[in-house]
Amino acid sequence: MVQKKMKKKLPVGIENFAELRKEDFYFVDKTGMIQDLLNAWGKVNLFTRPRRFGKTLNMSMLKCFFEIGCDQTLFDGLAISKETELCEAYMGKFPVIFISLKSVSGLTYDIARTVLCSQIGKEALRFHFLLESDHLTEQEKEMYRRLVHVDAKNVEYFEMTDSMLMESLNLLSTLLYRHYSQKVIILIDEYDVPLAKANENGYYDQMVALIRGLFDQALKTNDSLHFAVMTGCLRVAKESIFTGLNNPNVISILSTRFDEYFGFTDEEVKGMLKYYGLTEQYGAVREWYDGYRIGNKDIYCPWDVINYCYELMDDPDAAPKDYWSNTSGNDIVRHFIEMQGSGVTRGEIEALIAGESVIKEIREELTYNQLYDSVDNLWSVLFMTGYLTQRGSAGESSYCLTIPNREIRRIFTRQILTMFKEGVSKDGETLKAFCDALISGDAAETERLFTAYLSQTVGVRDTFVRKPIKENFYHGILLGILGFKGDWYVRSNRESGDGYSDILIEAEDEEIGIIVEVKYADRGNYEAALQKAFDQIEDNHYEDELRREGYETIYKYGIACYKRKCRAARL
Repeated sequence: MVQKKMKKKLPVGIENFAELRKEDFYFVDKTGMIQDLLNAWGKVNLFTRPRRFGKTLNMSMLKCFFEIGCDQTLFDGLAISKETELCEAYMGKFPVIFISLKSVSGLTYDIARTVLCSQIGKEALRFHFLLESDHLTEQEKEMYRRLVHVDAKNVEYFEMTDSMLMESLNLLSTLLYRHYSQKVIILIDEYDVPLAKANENGYYDQMVALIRGLFDQALKTNDSLHFAVMTGCLRVAKESIFTGLNNPNVISILSTRFDEYFGFTDEEVKGMLKYYGLTEQYGAVREWYDGYRIGNKDIYCPWDVINYCYELMDDPDAAPKDYWSNTSGNDIVRHFIEMQGSGVTRGEIEALIAGESVIKEIREELTYNQLYDSVDNLWSVLFMTGYLTQRGSAGESSYCLTIPNREIRRIFTRQILTMFKEGVSKDGETLKAFCDALISGDAAETERLFTAYLSQTVGVRDTFVRKPIKENFYHGILLGILGFKGDWYVRSNRESGDGYSDILIEAEDEEIGIIVEVKYADRGNYEAALQKAFDQIEDNHYEDELRREGYETIYKYGIACYKRKCRAARL
């Protein structure tokens, strides 16, 4: 019997290149980045990309390629292996220092500083052979001991003075250069996380001074440096931490160079889906996770594609989810929506949710303590962090911005609904009036009050966005209102997928059942939408369920919505 060949494992959460290759995970080949990095030479190279776009994996790949003693078989069959002269000249030829700053955070400066000491100290420990090096003097070995803090009993701990911490990467580079007689490559992943966390927790100025000193010595005044590569979400202003650094090579999401190396291209996604027998899901994957414009390439978020494929392998009927939003807070979207009337118009938010573009000037260089200082800065941050993308230039520094895909649109609408629900909870009088109108069968008053609610929030523009998505938005608003009626049992027969079908309410104390069907009224055709709602209620026999629960009095409502208006009627 011929056994079926097992498929490669999907690399969910795998950011270590060596592990990915050794353990036979599926790998989208990005090794062409190595050749381009060497050809487009820069002493210090900074790549800025949104979170979960493969930055850490690419940095791990660079480490595995350049580092002395690397396992060269990891690159067998990959694109870079065909560049034999380049591999002979560069593969396994350099000492490499690789630190990730993604975990350098804390509620206080001292905690974050301790984590930074630990990260650098642990990396320094990888080079313990320096203590036995014939190329280092005893004084230099003592400097290494102070860097890793190995005490008389060989117990390792990481404590450094500020001056020692700022000098640490420069010192480690010097010692490695002395040992190997080869200049060092420095890789710094997620370089701006300490600044973001410091800004959130109130010690920004202290962290800026520390990071500036560290980078100044490691990247500017380091004669042992061959080149450096850094990654992050934002291009932090030069005057903040890169003071005096000569012409860093910044490759942002607007750069055409390296545009295909972070995230998946359409061809790569099609290849993955074909490999796993999921070609039929291409449309859903594209609608939900494509749409990012990086340089001249249309790019998918790799985190989303991999996670969705993983779920599909277990459940072929699995619906797409917004995996990306669960990897971090989305406070910036809330800040943006709250800026209505302070520089952001409700029309602009509605246009974005409808899939339209808004022209805005983009500032690529910011400091974290300025992110929310102005609306212009906020537009730029939304763009650089992946909540918005560009659909072409509109003049010097100005771009046509839009929400990239359905996943991000859902983040926006969910935040709008959350904020709406918070507002509803503060207006108990209107909430009571609306519920009283429903339970008394007063369609006219229900219509008046629901229209008043709609006027307070962002509406849905009459554009190409699919009707179920529009209905889903209005349905969510209605559920948000009804959720505060504690003595009613409110349920929706379908709360996922393209939209909601209906709402069933059991008002046990009043012995009344209520059915509500929400429809979107195309071009304001309320009558047609109401008729469709009534037909659906009748055709699907929604009242049977309430009858089985013992309700004799049942009100059947159709609510047709268009922009920020509605029409309500009873069947």
